[in-house]
Amino acid sequence: MAKPVRVPYLIWATGEYGSANHGRSNATVALRLARKLLRDGFMDVRVCTPRGRVLQSDELDELKPAKEIDAMAKGQQRGNRETKKPKKEKAKVIAAAPSRKDVAWQPDFGPGKKK
Repeated sequence: MAKPVRVPYLIWATGEYGSANHGRSNATVALRLARKLLRDGFMDVRVCTPRGRVLQSDELDELKPAKEIDAMAKGQQRGNRETKKPKKEKAKVIAAAPSRKDVAWQPDFGPGKKK
């Protein structure tokens, strides 16, 4: 026996020669089918959502997914971590250049040893 498939969106339509019942897996496909049935001349087109709400043909726009206004690429998204403080800039030392430090006091060890 075949395993039953659960379809969350049910579409009913009544036409000139009878009625049609369809099941679809997501809202976009269910909305597309409901609009096609309306174009084909079906009169009473209804869509039942997974939560049990029945939408009439004039309420079908509620099935449209909301468009994201701030859609950004993953690399452009900001994290929620705090930013680090910038590091203190170090003066670059060039090995060939003479030292610019002032000559400081150096201890005097006296004259060298005499033998």
